[in-house]
Amino acid sequence: MSILGKLVAIWRYPVKSMAAEPLDEVELSWHGLAGDRRWAFVQEDIPRSGFPWLTIRERTDMAHHVPRFADPSRPDTSRTLVTTPGGDEYDVVDAALAEALGGGVRVIKQNRGVFDAMPLSLITTQTVEHVAARVGLGLGPERFRPNLVVEAEGGEPFAEEEWIGATLRIGGAAMRLDQRDSRCVVVNVDPATLERNPAVLRTIAQERGSCLGVYGSTVRPGRVAVGDPVELAS
Repeated sequence: MSILGKLVAIWRYPVKSMAAEPLDEVELSWHGLAGDRRWAFVQEDIPRSGFPWLTIRERTDMAHHVPRFADPSRPDTSRTLVTTPGGDEYDVVDAALAEALGGGVRVIKQNRGVFDAMPLSLITTQTVEHVAARVGLGLGPERFRPNLVVEAEGGEPFAEEEWIGATLRIGGAAMRLDQRDSRCVVVNVDPATLERNPAVLRTIAQERGSCLGVYGSTVRPGRVAVGDPVELAS
């Protein structure tokens, strides 16, 4: 097999648009990372919208709501707890949490995950570094909310786009890369400061047709870990 790079970070999002959970290893299932985006908040006043979810674009402080699993060994069945920016902790199903998010929203659970397009997202460190240099900001991968971050061999940005259509082996799992990841205004929000900078999406739109990173799907479930080689399956 051909080595394409190395897995250098894994990120899971127990609640859609809330803070990321960095992982050293995780089970990759048919529906993405175990426990990824199983919960989401729906805006009740947009019942027929094609995108009804409450996200960072509407409330930047969602990025500072920190979810965790009461039983990390069972992420798909565990209670999910959320710590607010003010330090209060709620069960994700607690009505008080929905009220704290501004009211007019309700939480739902989808065992297959609440994904914008596909269950897995991947980006290379070189792609992030290139965009950071073009924008003139110290952007990190977390700005783009990927599941998997790969340090590609060769050092060139956008290598992940060249892998579309291929099956990659990572640890005990295999995934197929299916399409480019179309970006929205969420990338303008700094996950640390919550400040918006429209130059981020503008640069991606001008240089990459508003796409950055790639989406994929599971070909073979299995465990993946930081440090695993990323290989092109034969």
